Amino acid sequence: MPVRFLIAALFAFFAPSVAAANPPADLPTSLDQIVQDFVGKQEFMGTVLVARGDTEVFAKSYGSANLEWRIPNSSTTKFRVGSVTKQFTAACILLLEERGKLKVEDSIETYYPEAPPAWEKVTLLTLLHHTSGIHSYTDDPEFDTFTKLPATPESLIKRILAKPLDFETGTQFHYSNTGYILLGMVVEKASGMKYTDFLKVNVLEPLGMKDSGHDANAIVLPDRASGYRRKGSEIQNAQYVDMTVPYAAGSLYSTAEDLLRWERGLYGKKLLSEASLKKMITPAQKDYAFGVAVVKKPGRTEIRHGGGIPGFNADMAYFPESGYIVIALSNLNGPGPTEIVTKFSELLHPAPH
Repeated sequence: MPVRFLIAALFAFFAPSVAAANPPADLPTSLDQIVQDFVGKQEFMGTVLVARGDTEVFAKSYGSANLEWRIPNSSTTKFRVGSVTKQFTAACILLLEERGKLKVEDSIETYYPEAPPAWEKVTLLTLLHHTSGIHSYTDDPEFDTFTKLPATPESLIKRILAKPLDFETGTQFHYSNTGYILLGMVVEKASGMKYTDFLKVNVLEPLGMKDSGHDANAIVLPDRASGYRRKGSEIQNAQYVDMTVPYAAGSLYSTAEDLLRWERGLYGKKLLSEASLKKMITPAQKDYAFGVAVVKKPGRTEIRHGGGIPGFNADMAYFPESGYIVIALSNLNGPGPTEIVTKFSELLHPAPH
């Protein structure tokens, strides 16, 4: 996508216009009805949150965090958020760049000397943009088998190391989870810390995100939701996934309230410098920037990303012109969160007459 639309929007990015959106007067009822439609179709159970500036416009939880025990979802329920993790990994890379530990233009060979000759043109930037051409390990036909077993980042990379590039580096876009595994390894190499520790100390703690972190199967995590899937009309427990497998591409858990802290902190320039934030939200191919998609729609810009992992789906968006933040987290696999965020977006930003 051309970047030119974003440059003009950046001036309004940090000072949302109060008049940018004129949603319905009875907004909470309208938002609740949207979610209830998906709950009724067994396509959503979880938590949704809408905020604007310092005000929470709408926050409500639906269904059960655990169906066996009939424990309801709540504002403190912790959900796995899948690929929403990627924007956190991207922020870690940018923080390290600000501190002079790396440059996004660096070759991956600098941090991963085992890189094959075919990766000669692969840079951190192409990994962030999904334009490296490196094959995604999640596309492996055996993925559903090895995802149940403990893994290291190195073992995941070795699975695709001998595969040719999907395309010449920089020429196309293809969503590659392998790229963000490599970026997690870069964070460790450049910082001298474990990825999970660097994330906690430099991102989560500064933003007050006490209910977020890297999930691990062995830990006892208070208020963690159980994950479910639909099979026909039946709801089943989701398949097991060892949380070492998603790593820096999808291992995070969080709450809606914590993700609101993230959105406010990130776009309020409490974490990154203005220059780094502009870099993070400048899209390359297919609207994709650093761990987020930046999409221009009539009357609004969406800075958005979703996530999916067995038992969970998530989606969240920030709208710079209006200042709205929309978050939907579900412990039932399906399209609910993505469709809810889309419908909320349309309701909050009615088309001009």
